Amino acid sequence: MLSKFSFRSMLGKQSIRLSCGVQLIVLSLSLLAAQTLAGQAQNQTPAPNVNQQTTPAEDGGPNSDVGPYAVPTKKEEPPPPPPPPKPKKIEGMPDYSIQVNVPLVEVPVMVITTKEGQFISNLKKENFKIFEDGVQQTISNFTISEAPITAVLLTEYAATNYSFMIEALRASYSFAQSLKKDDWVAVEYYDMHPYILVDFTQDKSAIFGALNQLRIPGFSETNLFDALYDTCDRLDRVEGHKYIILISTGFDSFSRINLDQITKKIKATKDVTIFSISIGWMLREYCEVNHCTGQTRGMGIPVTQMDYLQADNEMQTFARMTGGRFYQPRFQAEYPEVFKAIAGDIRNQYQIAYHPSNPKLDGTYRKLKVEVTAPDGGPLKVRDQKGKDVKYQIIARDGYTAKRAVE
Repeated sequence: MLSKFSFRSMLGKQSIRLSCGVQLIVLSLSLLAAQTLAGQAQNQTPAPNVNQQTTPAEDGGPNSDVGPYAVPTKKEEPPPPPPPPKPKKIEGMPDYSIQVNVPLVEVPVMVITTKEGQFISNLKKENFKIFEDGVQQTISNFTISEAPITAVLLTEYAATNYSFMIEALRASYSFAQSLKKDDWVAVEYYDMHPYILVDFTQDKSAIFGALNQLRIPGFSETNLFDALYDTCDRLDRVEGHKYIILISTGFDSFSRINLDQITKKIKATKDVTIFSISIGWMLREYCEVNHCTGQTRGMGIPVTQMDYLQADNEMQTFARMTGGRFYQPRFQAEYPEVFKAIAGDIRNQYQIAYHPSNPKLDGTYRKLKVEVTAPDGGPLKVRDQKGKDVKYQIIARDGYTAKRAVE
């Protein structure tokens, strides 16, 4: 017979065994229930939410409220058109660029009274018309020049006649006296060859010192054309407008070039105005009246009055072609007045500039014509202090030579 104590002990062992079996069964049922719920969750579709805004599938991002924000994709733009095809490069042909330079033509113009030679200074841009080869041009720049001058004093000094040498020196000293402190002047003389006594300087004492060297002439030849050609050639390398003060008898005795060549050179020279002063008028008049004999120049060449008249005509042509003036003083007292007039012409003139309507750089000579009109287009009338009409003349260069395309 089992005791109570032993019975209880046996019952406890069976309870332990029973509880372990129950736990295993409960655990198995829990795992099975979990798997079943998981399968149902996978197969079950959630009910749509009416208040929730859905995102189109093509915009990307998740289809539920879990996950990152949906970023709309940009619509694809059409690709840009392809660049135009580059021209095929020809073998042996280098690359180049085209550059068009429109030239600017500057024309100094003087308008003076015919009788007294006074400068008319109250004209305006509207009073001027300029023509190139008969075609009217549009004036782009218009000023009245009062700037310092750049000039070359070219003097004849040869062993020809004492009267000629003295007059050349007197005229040269008179010109030096008329200079201002800001003027640039070079001094040059010629007989058989041109000689530079002093290069461009603003020192008036240096100019007088150069003229003081002219005491004993070397040769009796007067090669005017060679000297003028050399001076124009040197001035081509000087910027700005230049002036040549030519003091000479105008007679050429032994130059290598002729009149036609020096005329072409003057036409081709740019920004140069020649003022020519004839010397020896008194001696020439005396010899014509008294029939002087034995008047010779270099190499014993006889010189007649007709030769000097031709020389005056050449010097006047040089001045007219470049817009300058020709002077023929008769007495020594006239020299200061002559150079005073030249200084007035140089420092008081109209500077007209225009872009030619013919832009071709062909090296051709183009004729110029300047007219002065009233504001209404009619003829300009100039009156003196007494109200009387005064005649006037326009002094401007006859033309210019256009540049060439390759220089």
